[in-house]
Amino acid sequence: MAGRLDQLIVIDIEATCWDDAPPEGQEAEIIEIGVCTVDIVTGTRRSRQSILVKPEHSEVSPFCTALTTLTQAQVNRGVSFEHACQILRRKYRAGDRAWASYGDYDRRQFEKQCTARQIQYPFGPTHINVKNLLAVFHGLPSEVGLADALKLLHVPFDGTLHRGVDDAWNTALILSTLILRQRGGLGPDGEIG
Repeated sequence: MAGRLDQLIVIDIEATCWDDAPPEGQEAEIIEIGVCTVDIVTGTRRSRQSILVKPEHSEVSPFCTALTTLTQAQVNRGVSFEHACQILRRKYRAGDRAWASYGDYDRRQFEKQCTARQIQYPFGPTHINVKNLLAVFHGLPSEVGLADALKLLHVPFDGTLHRGVDDAWNTALILSTLILRQRGGLGPDGEIG
């Protein structure tokens, strides 16, 4: 079955992390899935959502809280990873639509966690790496981080860096900007070329 081309689903995850190696018996696992949809016809961002996920094999470290602002108490109120994947499949029809993330970490972490837990992978086969796409479109010698990408496009960051919902919203803005500039023949500085 061909994928739907009405929306792109932009995903950004946050995972448990430490300033050094994980404590004995713990592993990095998804604690937030930020979701933003982009209308393909208009190139505009539509909905956004934060899905908090309760970790099963790790705890939120002070380092992780400092980075993401997420606390153990917040993620304890989250849904299971399996339920989060069901939300992506049912609400966003993620298995039928192309999806995007800033870099490849999100895709790899989903694959790893789904395989380890024997949970159905929620996405279809088409993944867009916005970090790579931006570097290619702008002829950069290497990929740049999300905040630097927004500076390159002369767009301010909206929200809190390293919060999945805000990073998805900003990644969607980068993708939307690239789509609209490509369609309009706009140059990298926004001028018609």
